[in-house]
Amino acid sequence: MRIEQNFSLKTYNTFGIDAKAKSLVAVTTEAELIDFLKHNPLKNELALVLGGGSNMLLTKDIDGTVLHVAISGKQIIEETESSALIEAGAGENWHQLVLWAIENNLAGIENLSLIPGNIGTAPVQNIGAYGVELKDTFYSLDAIEISTGKKHTFTLEACKFGYRESIFKSELKGKFIITRVRLKLFKPPHSLSTHYGAIKEELTNKEVVNPSIKDVSNAVIAIRQSKLPDPKELGNSGSFFKNPIVREEIANSLKNSYPELPIYDANSGNKKLAAGWLIDQCGLKGYRTGDAGVHKKQALVLVNYGNATGADILALAQFVITHVYEKFGVKLEPEVNII
Repeated sequence: MRIEQNFSLKTYNTFGIDAKAKSLVAVTTEAELIDFLKHNPLKNELALVLGGGSNMLLTKDIDGTVLHVAISGKQIIEETESSALIEAGAGENWHQLVLWAIENNLAGIENLSLIPGNIGTAPVQNIGAYGVELKDTFYSLDAIEISTGKKHTFTLEACKFGYRESIFKSELKGKFIITRVRLKLFKPPHSLSTHYGAIKEELTNKEVVNPSIKDVSNAVIAIRQSKLPDPKELGNSGSFFKNPIVREEIANSLKNSYPELPIYDANSGNKKLAAGWLIDQCGLKGYRTGDAGVHKKQALVLVNYGNATGADILALAQFVITHVYEKFGVKLEPEVNII
């Protein structure tokens, strides 16, 4: 266990916001985490649990304890002829897990290549991209209850996954710390998800007729790199806004007015709109105020050009939300956690 005082979180969040924590506690094992929750007095000031810092916007200094979960390790724990159950520590990098799965010829998460962040936060957000969500391969996870220090296991059903949602963002928000995640992946022959238009186009351009899981991953990586900035070079948290889900009649009405509006099927007969397209149509792609901006290639991404504060980014987000609502009558919601 490592403890720091008055610690800058600039390198601990992908926006590169220079917010400070009164205390930082880093744990690398479940035992250290349980010991901290049961015996360390800094637990009484716990204000934030931090993983890879990829899906958050720090708008202020943290006047309390920030707990950094850095539990590592990944392994295959069970196999059949057609599938494998894998387990990874919460502190493992998500993209590195995807590459590891591909190296082991295990399919199911290749469409989620290059999503920033760590394993522990992936279920909280039910991360998704290019027609696939974490819940599609999710098996179970272990989490420690903050109030008691006791370990609990959550099944797929118990996590109550939705679009960029889970029980850990609603009724159990701030009550548990995820330590390990298990996924059920598949061995050949398996079904690949290549129906998403951009993947189809990328595979066609590369003249790939019978794609492998590596081919699909490479296509996704190429697409993401062409549109999304590298957080190491330009501060960002990936997609800042959720794609809004609206009733079918609202989607049809907007489609009549804007025939080029991308619309996708969603749950319960609702429709999902492309938030990036809505923002772009407001003329905001590439918009910049000070060091806070809307990315010039992908309007769904807000960026820090160097010295923007979290408050600057938040003000820009509210500016975007207002303009989209005024033009389309659709209210965007942030995908990132505002802290």
